[in-house]
Amino acid sequence: MDYRYVLKELRHHHHRTLVNVVGIAVGIALFVSINAVSSAYQKAVSLPFKNLGADLVVQRPERRTMESTQAPESMRGIRLPFSNQLFPLEDLRKLASIEGVGAMASSLLLWEFDQGGFRTIMGVDISQPILGPVKVKEWLKEGRFPQQEREVVLEKHYAKFHHAKLGDKMRIGGRDFTVVGILEIKEGSQIASANIYLPLADAQKLLGKESSGVNVVYLRLQNPSLLSQVKTRIAKQLGGVSVTSSDSFLELMGGVSKISDQFSLLTSMIALGGAIFLIIKTMLANLVARSSEIGIMKAVGWTERDVQKQLMGEALLQSLAGGVLGLIIGYGISYLLGFASIPVSTPWEINLLPALAKSAESAASAAVQLPVSLSLSLTTSALALSLLAGALASYFMGRRTARMKPVDILRKL
Repeated sequence: MDYRYVLKELRHHHHRTLVNVVGIAVGIALFVSINAVSSAYQKAVSLPFKNLGADLVVQRPERRTMESTQAPESMRGIRLPFSNQLFPLEDLRKLASIEGVGAMASSLLLWEFDQGGFRTIMGVDISQPILGPVKVKEWLKEGRFPQQEREVVLEKHYAKFHHAKLGDKMRIGGRDFTVVGILEIKEGSQIASANIYLPLADAQKLLGKESSGVNVVYLRLQNPSLLSQVKTRIAKQLGGVSVTSSDSFLELMGGVSKISDQFSLLTSMIALGGAIFLIIKTMLANLVARSSEIGIMKAVGWTERDVQKQLMGEALLQSLAGGVLGLIIGYGISYLLGFASIPVSTPWEINLLPALAKSAESAASAAVQLPVSLSLSLTTSALALSLLAGALASYFMGRRTARMKPVDILRKL
């Protein structure tokens, strides 16, 4: 293969070369951007669990939802949320022993209704520093996390609304607590977004019903691929509990997420296939225009293999250039889409606010910026597909040139 001749030929017919390179670039750009955004959707819906280090959240709803004759509890003072009743100790043991569960942490979520309004209180298990709502201590803006009894940390917006600052006293459930920290909830972590955080033991004393009670359990699996199997095992061993994972968020995102998840690869491959078809058609049409050139090459001693190598070099070089240009365009589009925010709706069973709360609707649907990122596997796949396009084009051109006889071509000159 004469590389200098390949480069001269591409420069000489720069309009034709540009059309082929742009065609490949458009197909690669669509392939990259569609798959990058699809991957970003998957990351966005998993943020609430990733930020807590958990794969599953297990809760037990209030029984009166199934036994309508039972009178509702009073809404005044400290109470358990409707979807978060206390777990018996036996249930906690069963959860810890389920095959596939690697680690477990628990918390106690409380609601308080008083004359000053409504607030959510989260008792966190400090003994599990890498799993569950205790992860919020990594998001401190001021102060520190509670180290002793009757110390609390406030969420930033709640503290600002109530003009609370470090060292202030706050009355919760008829008891005085000291504000020792202010934190800002990390994006996408609305399932851990409470107004007040305090040690689990303090929250249990506020409830007063059961000194060791918890009502939210966070599970980390030994292998994420075991998600569906572990959910099935939990449902069999613990009747009446709700088990939530990132799949629950994905279902609430509706059609866009389903299309992104199920058809992104198919859509991008169709777009790339259309581009490859146009490139092959264009190159074959150009081959007819170059028939006299090919006839002369064969007449002066070029073998059919030499001609095919030369055409293959041109096709692969154009495909490689188109692939690189497509990657630049595709990642440019993906980067711009990364500034967009999408609503990630929280399933009501793990929403921390009651439906009657004024901010419940906004809390159930929090906007998350699309976490678009570069992927080595996607880059490699895109370049491989662009070279495949060049290989297919050179194959069909080789078949066409094999049927071209020098004597027939030269007779037409």
